[in-house]
This record gives sequence, structure tokens and C-alpha cells, in this order.
Amino acid sequence: DGKTYDAYVIYPRSHSNEANFVEYFVYEIMPDILENKCGYKLCIYGRDIYPGEDTASAIEKRMQKSRRLIILLTHQLTNCKEPAYDQHIALYNALIQNGTKVILLEMETIGNYENLQESLRFIIKQQGTIKWKEQHTVHPQSSNSKFWKQVRYHMPLTLKSS
Repeated sequence: DGKTYDAYVIYPRSHSNEANFVEYFVYEIMPDILENKCGYKLCIYGRDIYPGEDTASAIEKRMQKSRRLIILLTHQLTNCKEPAYDQHIALYNALIQNGTKVILLEMETIGNYENLQESLRFIIKQQGTIKWKEQHTVHPQSSNSKFWKQVRYHMPLTLKSS
């Protein structure tokens, strides 16, 4: 299908300490489970977009080469007045341009979604979110947990080599 990645990962990038778990999740836990244990290929900003590349066009190209968009929902994302560029492009691609499927991972209990941008609320209303619960943090590397099974259910089929 001409796609390079199974999913493009969108997460709130912050320079504060509270983002440490989200970044650990994005750079350590997700690749370990989805790439190493399940055979998917993820595109993660900061890992797969290279210094010197035009960031805006690199983000767009990587998203176009991805079968899914994974968006991590956090309080930081809901309280953000101006969504990140990659989130804008992702939602545009998902809702208007090419209907890329979105997987929403609720990393902390958001409660009501009133503060989220309208396009995210629309996707949540359509398909809901996959909730990360605290008990997952005890064994986040278990690819058989309910959370990871739900994520894999929404991911494209992988062609595992035997």
C-alpha cells in the first residue's frame, strides 16, 4: 500500500517534569511492545524525524506514509490553547483528506472532553478512547494486557515473518 509506518505517534511535547512518563511511554514502552514484541513500525517525532529536515513537511510526509495515527491524550494536551502542528495535520488527514484511522490513548483520566478541540471530541464520540490505567504501570511491558490488546485491535494487520 506504499506505507512505511504502521502508526505515527502524536504526543504532547513538554519541557516540564510531568511529561517524563509520557515521553518514557512514547520512547521506551511503545516501541518495546508494538515494535519489538508485535512487529509494528512506528514513526515517533524526535526519533524518526531527523535534525535539519524541514519539520513541517517531514511530519506531513511521515503521516502520509502511516496507516494509523496514535494520539496520546493528556491534561497537557487538553489545556493547550494552540494544538501542535502534527496534531492539526493528523486531524485534518483523518477527518477531511484521506480518512486515516486514529487511535486515541487516554493516558490520564481526562474527565469531560469539553476543553479538547472539536475534531478530537468528534473522534472520541465516534470511537471512544483506550484508557491507560494505573495498574498497567506495574507491568507495562506485558503485551497481553487489556490495554495493549485493545491497541493491537485498532492497528493494521502485521505481516509477521515466521
